[in-house]
Amino acid sequence: MTIDLEALYIDLHRHPELSFQETRTAGVITRELAALGLEYVEGLGKTGVATSIVNPSTGSGGAGEGPVVWLRADMDGLPVGELTGLEYASTARGTDPAGNDVPVMHACGHDMHVTALLGALERLVATKDQWSGTVVAVFQPAEEYGAGSQAMIADGVLDRFPKPDIVLGQHLTPLPAGIIGVRPGTQMAASDGLTVKLLGRGGHGSRPHATIDPVVMAAATVMRLQTVVSREIDPREMAVVTVGSIHAGLKNNIIPADATLELSLRYPDDDARADVMARVERIVRAEAAASGAEESPVITVDHSLPPTINDPAATARLTSAFERAFGEGAVVDPGMFTGSEDVSWFARESGVPLVFWFWGGHDPQAYADAVAGGTVNVDVPTNHSPYFAPILHPTIERGVETLVVAAREFLAEESHGEADA
Repeated sequence: MTIDLEALYIDLHRHPELSFQETRTAGVITRELAALGLEYVEGLGKTGVATSIVNPSTGSGGAGEGPVVWLRADMDGLPVGELTGLEYASTARGTDPAGNDVPVMHACGHDMHVTALLGALERLVATKDQWSGTVVAVFQPAEEYGAGSQAMIADGVLDRFPKPDIVLGQHLTPLPAGIIGVRPGTQMAASDGLTVKLLGRGGHGSRPHATIDPVVMAAATVMRLQTVVSREIDPREMAVVTVGSIHAGLKNNIIPADATLELSLRYPDDDARADVMARVERIVRAEAAASGAEESPVITVDHSLPPTINDPAATARLTSAFERAFGEGAVVDPGMFTGSEDVSWFARESGVPLVFWFWGGHDPQAYADAVAGGTVNVDVPTNHSPYFAPILHPTIERGVETLVVAAREFLAEESHGEADA
């Protein structure tokens, strides 16, 4: 069997599904795994899928399974309306957790992640005579909620499959296609998602003096929150405070009783988290008090993600492997990304190293032109943009190859006759 990876990617791109709703996607995955002759467990963390390739060393008489390498891909889409103009652009719609009908798009590359991992599994199955050990492939739901990995862990994925010696993963990013970005230490920031409910007193729009206006309260809070990073955090340190959503009111002549803000906070470590969280809470409560609120705001932490920290020794080893495989200049240090991921929970819960890298999907010439013109931020769509559209080749091939090279680096070479972690 040879998987038509281009057709697979296009199919996944046309049919994105929101977090914890990836039933069709899971069906495509299990169909391909079955065709590869692999057994799998589905429904992990609601819609997740996992499989394994157990390939003991023949040189040791078949005794022992050798190193255990986990490979992870996420598979959920986003509530974004696609504007790429591609022939295979998504026109899908879904229902978000609040019951709203929303457009759905693979605006973060998770369709490419799934494609690459299935292609890597096909390659590893075909070359079993060259390596030994165990590969566990995890197709994870709901990364965009920061909840899918923990949902799979709660469902027993670490108990139902061999525990890892190392966890590996990758993410598509708007680097030039063919380029790999990886660094030791903190690769991605920690983050929290907060919901802040500001409680006022509603009334008629013609009688504002008889109300406590939560819309004004929300506006003042949003503006003051901008000073956390610009005026309270050392400029040499990294932090992000974003208010991504405001909801209040239903009609122009009704002052509502409450307003809701949704915040995204990001930082490099736990100390910075405690600092930023304290400052945000202080401002939220102070602005409510300044507005004369009779009830304190309600602050809820919706999700909390740790920093994605690459093990230095394993990262150095893998970087060398990538350079050998793909040549000089193919691997760059992309710096720390302020985006966040939940992949590290698999490594943290297992107490093992993690290496998580990025691979490019943007047209190299278009990227070079944007760099030359100083227009990268305008002309190179980023993840979560409605214009995010990786070129198919060599993005697919490099995504497969990086996973295979990474897995083989930490598996045992069969010609050695024994496993070495």
